[in-house]
Amino acid sequence: MAAIEKVKVVVLGDSGVGKTSLTYLIAHNKPLISPGWTVGCSVEVKLHRFKEGTQAQNTFFVELWDVGGSNGHRNTRNVFYQPTHGIILVHDLTNRKSQVNLQKWLTEILNQDSSNPTFQQVDVDPEQFLGSTQIPILVIGTKFDLAEEKQRKNQYRRLSSSIAEQCGADEIFVNCFQARSLAPGTSNSVKLTRFFDKVIERRYYSRVSPFSDTRRIPPYIMAPSTPLSNNRPQQYLSPRFYHMD
Repeated sequence: MAAIEKVKVVVLGDSGVGKTSLTYLIAHNKPLISPGWTVGCSVEVKLHRFKEGTQAQNTFFVELWDVGGSNGHRNTRNVFYQPTHGIILVHDLTNRKSQVNLQKWLTEILNQDSSNPTFQQVDVDPEQFLGSTQIPILVIGTKFDLAEEKQRKNQYRRLSSSIAEQCGADEIFVNCFQARSLAPGTSNSVKLTRFFDKVIERRYYSRVSPFSDTRRIPPYIMAPSTPLSNNRPQQYLSPRFYHMD
């Protein structure tokens, strides 16, 4: 039996926004009853059917790397960022600061190789920088049920401009304790499937370098020069929990 190929999606956002509950819901199609705090990184795995219903249909593992949001591990989180095939940015819809901080998370992952003396840290402009790299990105707002309740009480108003709009990325709103938030056929499910397809397509099927100006792009996210035919299948390993001292 041929090994199933895989892609790695890094899930980023402030501590407490619900990344662990979200990744569990995506991977298992049911809510996590008692979520805990992530120390370091935890990994959930979803079996995804690429281009389902077409002649190109294939099966892939999508690894969802839930990176802990504690500031105490900021200087060591970069060990979880290589390689990165896609990015999910998560914010709490009832916490505006968590949405504003998404740009800091983007800056962190795109500057992950700053320990390299030849690399100069950059100030990320999502609209210009990410538009040129074409790294697949999905923005997810959690605690949608609480946000709706606040909105009814006139205690909540969405920011007029989000990082999803700046990056040209899809954005979905979910209640991680309701499986129907990602039920098949819903708008959320369609956008999530489209995102995973895009990640897989860029990893295994794209023959064109996504970077129009390589001088602006950090070397760690450069497209591989190896022909696609040399992309060997990788045997999937069971999900593990990674901890930092």
